[in-house]
Amino acid sequence: MPTINAILKELKNVPVDKLEDLYSIIHSLRTNIKNTNTKSLEILSYAGSFGDMSKSDYGNFVKHTKQVRNELFDRNINL
Repeated sequence: MPTINAILKELKNVPVDKLEDLYSIIHSLRTNIKNTNTKSLEILSYAGSFGDMSKSDYGNFVKHTKQVRNELFDRNINL
């Protein structure tokens, strides 16, 4: 794996007329990271969603969710 210094040395040899292309490539790599971070933030926005529920209500919710999952995924499927 190349080090940052090796990459910087290579960048010095890139012709000026190719710098825009190089920047676009580097930027596209960073954009993928930002998309991942955005999705993580969207998921984290649900953190604490049940914080205002009483313990009793939350317990009932969990119990009901487990029951629905068991009924939904405990079926014989004949193809």
